[in-house]
Amino acid sequence: MSASTPVLQIKGLTRHYGGVKALTDASFELLPGEHAAIVGDNGAGKSTFVRLLTGVEQPGAGEIHLDGRAVSFNSPLDAREHGMETVYQTLALAEDLDVPANIFLGREITRFNLGPLSVLNHGAMRRQSTDMLATTGVKIQDMSASLRGMSGGQRQCVAIARAAGFAKKLIILDEPTAALGVQETARVEEIIKGLKQRGVPLIIISHNLRQVFDLVDRIWVFRQGRIICNRRTADTTPQEIVGLITGAIDPASLSSHEGALC
Repeated sequence: MSASTPVLQIKGLTRHYGGVKALTDASFELLPGEHAAIVGDNGAGKSTFVRLLTGVEQPGAGEIHLDGRAVSFNSPLDAREHGMETVYQTLALAEDLDVPANIFLGREITRFNLGPLSVLNHGAMRRQSTDMLATTGVKIQDMSASLRGMSGGQRQCVAIARAAGFAKKLIILDEPTAALGVQETARVEEIIKGLKQRGVPLIIISHNLRQVFDLVDRIWVFRQGRIICNRRTADTTPQEIVGLITGAIDPASLSSHEGALC
């Protein structure tokens, strides 16, 4: 794969539910090392786009390419096996398990396999979990404590560290700080910046434009089930993005601007 080949390229992704056009002809790309944001009002098609991209649902039309090769995901497990890790708002964590058990949930390391009598290699999972957390800068004092007693920010950090540890292609974060306080939000954002420094491609879905402008290289605007425009963060403003989201700005008026593909 050349440096100019998109890590992810989507062409004409479409999903209709009867007469409801949830997503129509969506085309998108993510370059190596790039961080991109998906923004738009509720009902703009963002969630449908992520569900189609990660194999939760199947598109009615369109293509998905990873590193220039066409792929098709029948389930989120398929997407994960292709190197795409997603952190949903629900986090998909087991509160009564400790940190290593959560990081390796569904990917447990075993000493030997005898069906239901398989023996887990807790030491290996703990060591690798410690390395994953250290790589992303996540600090958990007691690795053996269950997640039930941890803050929302700590849980989010564990989920992101898990994604970063296993992602081979890219990471998707769905509203990663929506339920967090100011300090916890700042910690998660520092982890995201660390992923940028490591060159890990990332897509973030967020309503927080301050966060978007602080963290990403390019912003993709969804409106009424379509991707209407994408803008380099350096070449736009929050006011312009809000205008595109609400319809106050016609994307056609930006088509000749530097960094705009509308």
